[in-house]
Amino acid sequence: MDHIKYLKCLICGKEYAPDTVEYVCPDHGNEGILDVVYDYDVILSRISKGTLAQDADQTIWRYKAMLPVAPDADVPPVAVGGTPLYDAPRLAKPLGLDHVWVKDDGRNPTASFKDRASAIAVVKAREKGIGESAIPITTASTGNAAAALAGLCASVQHPNVIFVPESAPAAKIAQLLTYGAEVMLVKGTYDDAFELCLQAADEYGWYNRNTGYNPYMSEGKKTAVFEICEQLDWHAPDVIFVSVGDGCIIGGIHKGLKDLLAMGWIEQMPRIIGVQSENSSFLYQAWKDGEDVLTKNAVTANSVADSINAGMPRDRMKAMAAVVETDGAYVCVTDAEILDGITELARGTAVFAEPAGAAAYAGLVKAVELGLVKADDRIVVLNTGNGLKDVKSAMTAVEMVGTTANRVEPTLADLKRVMADL
Repeated sequence: MDHIKYLKCLICGKEYAPDTVEYVCPDHGNEGILDVVYDYDVILSRISKGTLAQDADQTIWRYKAMLPVAPDADVPPVAVGGTPLYDAPRLAKPLGLDHVWVKDDGRNPTASFKDRASAIAVVKAREKGIGESAIPITTASTGNAAAALAGLCASVQHPNVIFVPESAPAAKIAQLLTYGAEVMLVKGTYDDAFELCLQAADEYGWYNRNTGYNPYMSEGKKTAVFEICEQLDWHAPDVIFVSVGDGCIIGGIHKGLKDLLAMGWIEQMPRIIGVQSENSSFLYQAWKDGEDVLTKNAVTANSVADSINAGMPRDRMKAMAAVVETDGAYVCVTDAEILDGITELARGTAVFAEPAGAAAYAGLVKAVELGLVKADDRIVVLNTGNGLKDVKSAMTAVEMVGTTANRVEPTLADLKRVMADL
């Protein structure tokens, strides 16, 4: 793969040839997260805006030349990426904004953004011959990354072992079991599941998909911003709102934008605004107080938005850089504001979001209140998961706004009774 120059440690800056390290910089234990550094001249010799315009493939693999995989790499057959970007004037107007779009990644095969990274994980694992040896791929997750890996592995009949907190929503656990994953329900938090997964991967030699550990996961996640900019005719938005838990999505969005700037495909770096629940606010606290994310102690994480519950965000260096280096911000929202966002998104755009996805919209509302965006800013809100992932929270959200179902007898007379009350 001559388009990759090296992997660079984000802590010490040391550079490694891709085939000399597996996941992290050995000088910093599990914290030595690496960044993939590309040779953009090589990439530009293989892809252009013109070739993309002629490419019928709408999945993430239309950007294969910009990803850390071989040009001839076999890719999973399911259609990851190519998710819609909806113009949302009915969301924009009440907020006094001119331009808001919603990127709906709940439309991916397993109904979440995490399919993008898992697709890369499957390809990278099989590059190493793991496909032939049937060595499992593993990950820890609050549910979405797990379902994504299980689904992508099912598409190529590859074994996988999943670690999730036993408190994960039932719909997410059902996905794992339906896809045939080997599921470990951990009696603890996501952070507990993550640590156990690291130990298990080391003990058994499994390929580790964990975000904030495997440097290639950010590369899959950056494809969302490639799509956003292409869908906006390569005019980058002014602001992008991203809900944040472990930090890999926001880090991936930032990485994709840096790629596009380096290639000359966009002219400006959007401001990135990360959104956290006040019940899982490690990065918001660190940004607000100017704390070092490497030395800051973990926080307690118990938000209704399970997908962004992370007491110690694993990709926190990239997540902080995404905001600081783009003159962005972190905002903090309540769980009630997140649940309100579910119904607002659904009724304003027909996008059905799980709590973590709705958090991004709640963050936009909060940013307007704080004066962090201007009326004429071109704003993209990223929905990271479908509402069917967490029906319990969706039902709570509709109850909060007073929406209930009407019960009627199977007669026109009784229907008229109900209609009269309405």
